[in-house]
Amino acid sequence: MSIITKFAKACTIVVFAATGTQAWADPAAEMKAIIAIDQTWEKAYNGRDADTMAGLYDQNAVLLPPGTPAVKGRAAIKAFFAKDVAASAKDGIVFVLGPNPASGVSGDMGWASGTYVAKDKSGNVLDAGKYLSVSRKKDGKWLYLRDTWNSDGPPPPAAPASAAPAKK
Repeated sequence: MSIITKFAKACTIVVFAATGTQAWADPAAEMKAIIAIDQTWEKAYNGRDADTMAGLYDQNAVLLPPGTPAVKGRAAIKAFFAKDVAASAKDGIVFVLGPNPASGVSGDMGWASGTYVAKDKSGNVLDAGKYLSVSRKKDGKWLYLRDTWNSDGPPPPAAPASAAPAKK
């Protein structure tokens, strides 16, 4: 074996050891896995299963819902969704992800974005918008690190200011 061949094999071993197996993962398969998280989220939301939803988030994830402060940590995210899915169940609201979401992967980090609609029990669209999530693969499982969405519609009108007391 020539010195060049030995050197090439040694370099290959060093590169493999330095990058780990993640560098050799199939990006298309990983992007499908990230999209599958969104599909699991949708199914759990419509099934009113806040436990499954919370399990899709990292322990230190941050949920960034519109019109409310950030929700930090898996336990707080679970509480947020438990309240949200209960209200949706009461009102007969279902959440539907749009077709053809986008996603990307770089090592153990990934993202997904797409569209959604919220419909009432008659099928009327109550809201439509877009979402973006950032995930990390940890112990072979993709988990949301950040998750946000917002409506395509205008924000709801501001509540009227309290009337000032009449002067005497």
